[in-house]
Amino acid sequence: MSKLVTIYGGSGFVGRYIAHRMARAGWRVRVAVRRPNEALFVRTYGVVGQVEPVLCNVRNEASVAQAMQGANAVINCVGTFNKGGKNNFDAVQHEGAERIARLAAAEGVASLVHISAIGANVNGDSLYAKSKGRGEAGVLEHFPDAVILRPSVVFGPEDSFFNRFAGMARLSPVLAIVGANTKFQPVFVDDLAAAAEKAATGAAKPGVYELGGPEVKTFRALMQDMLTVIERRRLIVNIPFAIAKFTAWWFDLWQTVSGGLIKAPLTVDQVKSLTHDNVVSEGAQGFAALGIEPRAMETVLPTYLWRFRASGQYAAIRASAKHLKV
Repeated sequence: MSKLVTIYGGSGFVGRYIAHRMARAGWRVRVAVRRPNEALFVRTYGVVGQVEPVLCNVRNEASVAQAMQGANAVINCVGTFNKGGKNNFDAVQHEGAERIARLAAAEGVASLVHISAIGANVNGDSLYAKSKGRGEAGVLEHFPDAVILRPSVVFGPEDSFFNRFAGMARLSPVLAIVGANTKFQPVFVDDLAAAAEKAATGAAKPGVYELGGPEVKTFRALMQDMLTVIERRRLIVNIPFAIAKFTAWWFDLWQTVSGGLIKAPLTVDQVKSLTHDNVVSEGAQGFAALGIEPRAMETVLPTYLWRFRASGQYAAIRASAKHLKV
């Protein structure tokens, strides 16, 4: 019988790509999610019965244990950008990650892969970075041979980074950003999935890997690249950190008072995160150590951002039509 992998958060942005790769590699895939009825699309990644979504909440001990029964490998992709509510930073990225590692060790799972983030630090400025750092510490405490993957900002067809700002650029002549000079090293989602596959199948040594693409660019430069792809001219305005923090404080307050009904477009925690570069640390092992050559943004962005162009998929046709002689 083929081996079994349990992927926590396997229907999310990153998780679905990992699930697809593991299925193509011949593994049986168990996708552990809170809403399995919304994850039925993962079944198409393999033959009948090969990929199955199951009910699981990483805050619940019994459901986590049940989801990994009989698994040869476990991959944790669960993460959140919400600091409040039951599924907050600590509950998901710290306690949840530690719970998965502890139960994986008890179950005798052969390999554990944990998706973290560049900047994870128990002493970090932001709550997000702290929870990621505590999660890593908890994972290594219970499963010392785990593989921890720390990506920079992840991009791909379903991302909430380029898609979000491209959507804003479609509606407004001004693109306001915080931390215009902060550096990022965007990584293509399927390259991250390839790294997770290698780790889960035992083709990667235990340890921490920081994963970034071939380009290091400022936030402003990334937005300029995005605007070039969607063929729009917009004024990029940098919001100073002091003003951004004050504005974000009010957004946080509105979200709290509304009981979460009003989602803050910018939080104080996000502003704190944007004060630090999000790039691979000097000397850190990364894609090269895994034998993976990451793809450049310019080869991927046009494949999914075309829908934000004024003429959408027909932009190239319209451009070439201008040169036709009547």
